[in-house]
Amino acid sequence: MTKAAELRNKDVVGLQTEVKDLQKAHFSLRMQKATQQLTNPASLRSTRRAIARAKTILAEKQSAAK
Repeated sequence: MTKAAELRNKDVVGLQTEVKDLQKAHFSLRMQKATQQLTNPASLRSTRRAIARAKTILAEKQSAAK
């Protein structure tokens, strides 16, 4: 997963695409869980936290731009 330092180097557009990509990955993992094909249940938690991390940094950058 991406670290916070890597996310802070991205611009707002880059962070928005990162959030969308992470949300797609999380959706895919949820579908795998629903069909009982998920091999690593901890990946759900890590993607959820990565989404939160990216959204937090995005909000910080957007508030700093105002």
